Amino acid sequence: MAKSRTTKSRRWLWALLVLAVLLAAAWIAWGEGLRKTSGAGVAYGARVACSCRFVAGRSLDDCAKDKLAGMEMISFSQDETAKSVTASIPLVASETARLEEGYGCVLREWRD
Repeated sequence: MAKSRTTKSRRWLWALLVLAVLLAAAWIAWGEGLRKTSGAGVAYGARVACSCRFVAGRSLDDCAKDKLAGMEMISFSQDETAKSVTASIPLVASETARLEEGYGCVLREWRD
């Protein structure tokens, strides 16, 4: 009886190890492309949500209803003091747009 529990435990451990290796390999293979594509999506979302919130004067919850198809994973947060909106996909990408007098909402400087 004790031997079968140990065998099952080892099988689960190996299965988890294999899964972790496969996930790491997938992240290495497709992670960079995902981050670049996601970066463009969150940048767009931040700028549009900032304009909606601070130029149009709508609530951030109401602005979130305007997301395009494919933007479901993007979440928004606002900083009332800085008049900025940050759009992010957790652990993948994040961008912030801030209201600049005379320019509207502009993104932070892009990084490579």
